[in-house]
Amino acid sequence: MKENYDFMMPSVNFFGPGVIEKIGDRAEMLNMKKVLIVTDNFLKNMVDGPVKQTETSLKNAGVDYVIFDEVEPNPKLRNVKSGVSFYNDNHCDSIISVGGGSAHDCAKGIGIALTNGGDITKLAGIETLSNPLPPLMAVNTTAGTASEITRHAVLTNEDTHLKFVVVSWRNVPLVSFNDPLLMLEVPTKLTAATGMDALCHCVESYVSENSNPITDAQAIQGIKLINENLRRAVANGHDIEARTNMAYASLLAGMAFNNADLGYVHAMAHQLGGQYDAPHGVCCAVLMPTVERWNMISNPERFKDIAVLLGENVDGLSKMEAAERGIKALERISEDVGIPTNIKSIGAKEEDFELMAENALKDGNAFSNPRKGNKEDIIELFRQAYEA
Repeated sequence: MKENYDFMMPSVNFFGPGVIEKIGDRAEMLNMKKVLIVTDNFLKNMVDGPVKQTETSLKNAGVDYVIFDEVEPNPKLRNVKSGVSFYNDNHCDSIISVGGGSAHDCAKGIGIALTNGGDITKLAGIETLSNPLPPLMAVNTTAGTASEITRHAVLTNEDTHLKFVVVSWRNVPLVSFNDPLLMLEVPTKLTAATGMDALCHCVESYVSENSNPITDAQAIQGIKLINENLRRAVANGHDIEARTNMAYASLLAGMAFNNADLGYVHAMAHQLGGQYDAPHGVCCAVLMPTVERWNMISNPERFKDIAVLLGENVDGLSKMEAAERGIKALERISEDVGIPTNIKSIGAKEEDFELMAENALKDGNAFSNPRKGNKEDIIELFRQAYEA
C-alpha cells in the first residue's frame, strides 16, 4: 500500500437518470464551438438512443457538432487515424465520446494524436504525454470499463495485433455522464462482460501494491454492489435499480483503478484482446480466477476479504482456505452470468503464449501486480486458463 499518492478523476461527474440533458450546457460552459461526437454506427442509428439524445442537448444549447461513427470494438489505430482526419476536415475544436470503453478510448486516442504526435504507438506507457488533449467529455452507456473517468487509453495496433495503453492524467475527460437509463437496452452478453470487467477492476485494485485507503473503500463498495446486482442486470436489463447500482459500481471501480492501478489479469487480457479481437470483459473474467489464485500468497488476508464481500462464510477457516473461497466465488459469479470457462473458447492458441507473455510483462498494468512473475510464470498462467 502506498503512503504517498495523488488521486485523479474528472473534475465534474454527472450521475443519475436524465443527466444526459446537461451535455449541451456543459459544452457551452467549456466553450465548445464544433464538437466531434465519437461513437459507433449502432449507437448512431439507435432511435432515441444516447447519440440522438446527445445531439438534442447540443442543439438546445446552440452547439454545433459532427458525428464520427467508425469506432470498432477494441478500437484500432485505423479508427484513430480516420477520426483525426474527420476532426481536422470539419474544423472541430472539441470531442464528446458516446458509448462504452471502445468509444471513450478511441476518442482519447484521437485527442492524443491531435496534440501529441501522429504515431501514438510511441507514446505507450505511463505519463508520456507533453500536451493537453482537446476539450473532452464522455457520455457512458455501459457499466464496466469506466473509461469515461480514467487516464487509460487502450488501443490496438491492427498490424501487430498488439494492444497497448497510453496512461496519462491528460487523458482524463473534463466531464463524465453516467445515466443508467442509457443502459437499459444493453444486450445480455455485453452486460455480463462489462460487469465482470468492473468486478476485475475492483479486485485488482484491492490487491494492487498501489492501493490506498481511498481506493480500498471504492473497491470494497464496488464488489458489494456487483455481487448484489450483476446477476439481476443480466437476468433483466430493464431492472432499473440493478442497472443504477451497476453504474455506481462501475464508477467506483474506475475511481479505484485509476489511482491504485491493476495487475496481471488486465496485462494478460490485453494480449488476448489484441491477438484475437476478443471482448475485453470476457478476457478479464476468464483469466481472473487463474491469476488471482496464483496471487493469493501475496496477501491472503485481502483475498479473504474478497470472499466475505462476495457473500462467502469463512468462519473457522484459515486465511488461505478463506482466500480460496474468494476465488471460487469469482468463478461462480462468472459462470452464473454466462462467461466461458477458459481462454481456448475465445480462440486462444498455445503457440501464441510465449509472445503474449512477453508483451504482458511490458504492459503498464503489470507493474502493480502484488506477486511478481517472469515470462515462464505468465506462460503457465495462460496455459492453466487455457485448460480450465
